[in-house]
Amino acid sequence: MGKLAITGGKPVRTKPFPKWPCYGKGENKLLAEVIESGIWGGYNIKVSEFENAFAEYCDAKLCILAVNGTVTLVCALISCGVSPGDEVIVTPISFISTASSVLLAGAIPIFVDVESDTYNIDPDKIEKAITKRTKAIIPVHFSGQPANMKKINEIAKKNNLYVIEDAAHAHGAEWQGKRVGSIGDFGSFSFQNTKLLTCGEGGALTTNDPDLADKARSYFNQGRKPKRGWFEHFTLGTNCRISAFQAAVLVEQLKKLPEENERRKTNIEYLIKKIKGINGLIPLRIRPEVTYPVYYIFSGKYIQEKFDGIPKETFFKALESEGIPKPEFYPYPLYKNPVLNQSELRKPGNPLYLAHKDSPTDYDKLSLPESERAIKEGFWLAHQTFLGTTKDMDDIAEAIIKIRENTNELKNIK
Repeated sequence: MGKLAITGGKPVRTKPFPKWPCYGKGENKLLAEVIESGIWGGYNIKVSEFENAFAEYCDAKLCILAVNGTVTLVCALISCGVSPGDEVIVTPISFISTASSVLLAGAIPIFVDVESDTYNIDPDKIEKAITKRTKAIIPVHFSGQPANMKKINEIAKKNNLYVIEDAAHAHGAEWQGKRVGSIGDFGSFSFQNTKLLTCGEGGALTTNDPDLADKARSYFNQGRKPKRGWFEHFTLGTNCRISAFQAAVLVEQLKKLPEENERRKTNIEYLIKKIKGINGLIPLRIRPEVTYPVYYIFSGKYIQEKFDGIPKETFFKALESEGIPKPEFYPYPLYKNPVLNQSELRKPGNPLYLAHKDSPTDYDKLSLPESERAIKEGFWLAHQTFLGTTKDMDDIAEAIIKIRENTNELKNIK
């Protein structure tokens, strides 16, 4: 295959991969309708139009739109009665919002290790983390593959806990024939710029519980109640209403989501077959209960020892030099983020002081082996990489094989 591009050879590919977000005349038309309506805020009919369509798509009874997927998690916790000093079980392999939402609700994130082959929270380790303070579990459907919702719901029911699905990666994924967002008490979705369904910034909660939905909608709308006065506020809330512009884009984007999900799935399944025999590269497992996987990212493990000791970052650089988007992964588990520094949380000046001053948790000393192994070995490629053609997948496989066969050229790359 010739010399590696990173050491002066010809790259496998120079053609760019598909860009994201994708849009067309449909989005422009609906945005124009919003502009001409004069109702640009959260009371435009486009908001309820998307809420109804997305609830149906998720097999849920109700959907409430909001400005982003962080406030949806915070709102879900507050609507479930989570309050200062309570504990919420979370995974350390996720974006910061999974844990920071718990802090913003005044509660304490309790980290539980992940499964080694899916990077989803390990349900077999959840029960040991439950205390009299525990109020909820937030399973993340990492990369678009649902967590083990059967076991998680069984544990939650046994211990009288709420389950809030963090489905920011998983728009359209199915567990045992049920769409994510309809399996727990709440499903929380993000529509941020990189997500499978996007309007730039945005979020939504889905639920089958009308009482929880009413609480969430009131929180997002300054504590108001339906059919009551604009200046009547019944509970403590804030303004998290989404704009009509964002809702209009979502209406059109949702129409495209099923076909895009299928295209990504087909391409990734093809790529997995192409790289199956490469020693040292292991795609994450899709559990048999996952009846429809989606791919926010294509994620796997890079085993350094199998690549002649070449560090993961060097492999990433070599792949990028061959014209393939550079893989990424989290730099550390969430409990190693500075915001969770235990000595800071326990300082009297910290707004979370009262919740954490007597807490037995100590993030500074926490070490969860599978999560830390995931940081060392894990990688992902973004979903837009897989919106192209079979030839694109052939190029990715060719670049990986080329690097695998020429690792000797990477010995001195830093």
